[in-house]
Amino acid sequence: MKKALLSGLFIFISYCTLASSILIPMDESQKNHLKAYGIAYWVLSKQLTLDWLLNYRGGSFLIQNDAQIQNECRIRGVSFEIVPDVQVNSILKEISDPESNTDLVKLEKMPKIAVYSPKNKLPWDDAVTLVLTYAEIPYTTIYDEEVIKGDLPKYDWLHMHHEDFTGQYGRFYAQFRMMPWYQQDVAIQEKTAHSLGFKKVSEMKLAVAKGIRDFTAGGGFLFSMCSGTDSYDIALAAEGIDICESMFDGDPADPNANSKLDYSKTFAFKDFKLDMNPYNYEFADIDVPALRAVDEENDLFTLFDFSAKWDVVPTMLTQNHTKIIKGFMGQTTAFRKQMIKPEVLIMGENKALNEARYIHGEYGQGTWTFYGGHDPEDYRHQVGDPPTDLSLYPNSAGYRLILNNVLFPAAKKKKQKT
Repeated sequence: MKKALLSGLFIFISYCTLASSILIPMDESQKNHLKAYGIAYWVLSKQLTLDWLLNYRGGSFLIQNDAQIQNECRIRGVSFEIVPDVQVNSILKEISDPESNTDLVKLEKMPKIAVYSPKNKLPWDDAVTLVLTYAEIPYTTIYDEEVIKGDLPKYDWLHMHHEDFTGQYGRFYAQFRMMPWYQQDVAIQEKTAHSLGFKKVSEMKLAVAKGIRDFTAGGGFLFSMCSGTDSYDIALAAEGIDICESMFDGDPADPNANSKLDYSKTFAFKDFKLDMNPYNYEFADIDVPALRAVDEENDLFTLFDFSAKWDVVPTMLTQNHTKIIKGFMGQTTAFRKQMIKPEVLIMGENKALNEARYIHGEYGQGTWTFYGGHDPEDYRHQVGDPPTDLSLYPNSAGYRLILNNVLFPAAKKKKQKT
């Protein structure tokens, strides 16, 4: 009798599992948005697929019901709902309605993630590595040696850490040149450049930038924040031009550097002028002025509302539970719109300030996304500040934009219609 009851219970549980799905809501009802992305990645790591319901309850995930997945959600503190098949069919019908700005994208491949980041300790953190760690999404750290060696094709998605691709050591010379961490970084960079056959760090960084360019052209997914955005394009535009003053490379910069820049080589920016004063923090006039006419409380930007059925890619990249995102500063805070190429897609902006914060484009067979600012939950992140504790911000809308990009390579591609 006991065996019969247990057998019947097993059949009942199995039937309920097969006849239902797990919905991970991504609207305001979700307790931990950031770890929800980690669940999605974990499901992909098990060679399972899931559906990303674009613009449905904040970009929810739908997965075939499984006790293991339920348990993993409970362990990680992620809200989920068990949805019977009849309700799933109703949701799918609602999403497919031509009048509804919703769509379904199947996630089917676990992306291999690399973070281009120095291996020596520097007195700042990186938002992407923080959120990948918090969401429990694994990644591999690579740096100049691996890029020059040709390792990038091993990965699907690459993030460029807060970086200076121009060979000017982050433009920290004026304020930090006497600090041990700065001197150590210079020594390590110079040693690495020489060991790889380059006379200057700037030459090594250009070779790295071109390697990343080729990775993207070959179908890679590139993401960058803060100074990894504008310094990258500057390095490409300044190929063959000495833009580094003597304290950086031992000889003076070309006084006519600005007139020689080649904007056709860049991903995002055009018509910019370099700041040739090595004592200034800014690289160029791509970044908005340090003194902006806005205070922290009113420093916001708005995500564009794309057509989910027609513009699937930007819709994926802007999934959120709110369209208004808190602004945050960085060495590169935001991009002046007049410096952005016309073919670049602006996905987030502060219209009143004429600033773009979140932009996207294609290069060859791949795509890139640039996101201004350093840390979405630390408005004025300073050198030496402690890392942000993301357990205090599990519903961060700003950090969600990073994780949208992490899942983007997992999507079964649909041809963009506009």
